[in-house]
Amino acid sequence: MDFNTIKSNMQAATAKAQEALRHDFSGLQTGRATTALLDGLMVEAYGSVVPLNQVGAVSVPDARTLSVTVWDKSQLKAVEKAIVEANLGLNPMNDGQMIRISIPPLSEERRNEIIRIANRFTEDARVSARNARRDAMDALKAMKSEIPEDDFKRYEKEIQELTDQAISGMDAKLKEKEAELKQV
Repeated sequence: MDFNTIKSNMQAATAKAQEALRHDFSGLQTGRATTALLDGLMVEAYGSVVPLNQVGAVSVPDARTLSVTVWDKSQLKAVEKAIVEANLGLNPMNDGQMIRISIPPLSEERRNEIIRIANRFTEDARVSARNARRDAMDALKAMKSEIPEDDFKRYEKEIQELTDQAISGMDAKLKEKEAELKQV
C-alpha cells in the first residue's frame, strides 16, 4: 500500500463521518418544519415494514406544518401510528385524507436537550475521524521501513492536518446548528 491509497482511504472515512453528522443533524427538530424530520421513518404496511416515502409523500405547506399524503388511504392509521411511536415529540392529526403535523415551538429545556444531542452526534463524528487517523497511522507505520524518515514525518503531518480539517468542519457544523436552534 502506498501513501496515496492510505490518504484516500482516510479522506473517504472522514467524508463518511461528516455526511453521517449532516444526516444526524437533519433529523434534529429545530422548531421549523422540514421533511428531514420524517426521513428514515418506517411504517408497518402491507405485512412488512417499509420507509414512509414508499407509502406517501411528505411536504411542508408552511414553516410550522408538515403534511403527509398517503397514496393508499387504508394506510393512514399505520402512518399515524409510526409517527407517534417514533418519539419525535410530534402529534399527527389524521383528517381522513392526509396527516397534518404541527411543529411545536421549542421550549428552552427542549432546545438545550437538542443542543446536547447535537454535541453527542458531533463527538461521535470526531471519534470516527480520529479512528480514521489511527488506521492511517497504523498503515503508515507498517510501511515505515520502506520509506525515508523525512517522507514518513511529512506523511504523518499530512494525516494530522487532514484530521484537523475534518474535525474543524464538524465543529463548524455544530456551531451552525446551535445558532439555528437559538434563533428559533
